[in-house]
Amino acid sequence: MALASGIDHYENFPVASILCPGRWRSAVVAIYRFARTADDLADEGDAAAPDRLAALATLRQALRIMWHGGQPSLALPPAWTPMLTALDDARRRHDLPLPPLEALLDAFEQDVRWSAEGRRYRDDAELLAYCARSANPIGRLLLHLAGVRGAEAERESDAICTALQLINFWQDLGQDLARGRCYLTDATLRAHGLPAQGDVRALPEAALAPLVLEGCRRARALLRQGWGLPTRLRGRFGWELRLVLQGGLRVLERIEAVGGRTLTRRPRLRGGDWPMLLARAIRHRPPAAPAGGSTRPTLDAEGV
Repeated sequence: MALASGIDHYENFPVASILCPGRWRSAVVAIYRFARTADDLADEGDAAAPDRLAALATLRQALRIMWHGGQPSLALPPAWTPMLTALDDARRRHDLPLPPLEALLDAFEQDVRWSAEGRRYRDDAELLAYCARSANPIGRLLLHLAGVRGAEAERESDAICTALQLINFWQDLGQDLARGRCYLTDATLRAHGLPAQGDVRALPEAALAPLVLEGCRRARALLRQGWGLPTRLRGRFGWELRLVLQGGLRVLERIEAVGGRTLTRRPRLRGGDWPMLLARAIRHRPPAAPAGGSTRPTLDAEGV
């Protein structure tokens, strides 16, 4: 959940709140702006899929040249210059790894291709593999900046990032379907007696709501898997992450409060939520287990 200060929209990204340690705040903002730029290339405007893919390929090439110490000689949009300059500075200051950034580009390219082809996710394994590229790299980059190493921290980070991505899917169900992106898997639709073909928007919202609530239970289980990570992180980063977790949990609660009916509405955080989030962050009690038993999706996809 974005805890942004003076930055606009990329959700599920804990960017530059007042709690973000100052020594790597600029690097977090640079990563955010890169992700925002790539996401806009994949989503915004009315460009055709080939043009979107060409722009993403150009951005990838510019990254690779920069990471090998060169200066991109490509004809790049002037609007990219501040973002790439800041990202190059973060690369040099913090020895940022390239693979997580390329994984993000992989995810954005997949969005474009699959939307153009009308392709949907067959099952949870495919959906989680997408999350491993679209969300988990952000957590890995933040762990790198914080100097946190180890398989356990990476597993917890991946669980948190995947949970936040899933929450965003169920929060933005109607908006994503309007863009031609369906994150309700074919297997889940069939399991609920719904057709796995055709326009999901044509289905009654009441029929889709149980699928959204099932997805919320899975996201809640993943949040619980990563809940211990902030307590092992020192200083302001740990507090930042506590608020990120509480923000994600609060959006889950808002989705559940409308019965999973997010086809025609978008539950979101409100200004009055922040005192509650701060109080909860101080206590940092884990969320209740999902109703009906813990749903524990397995993060089989290899982290990056």
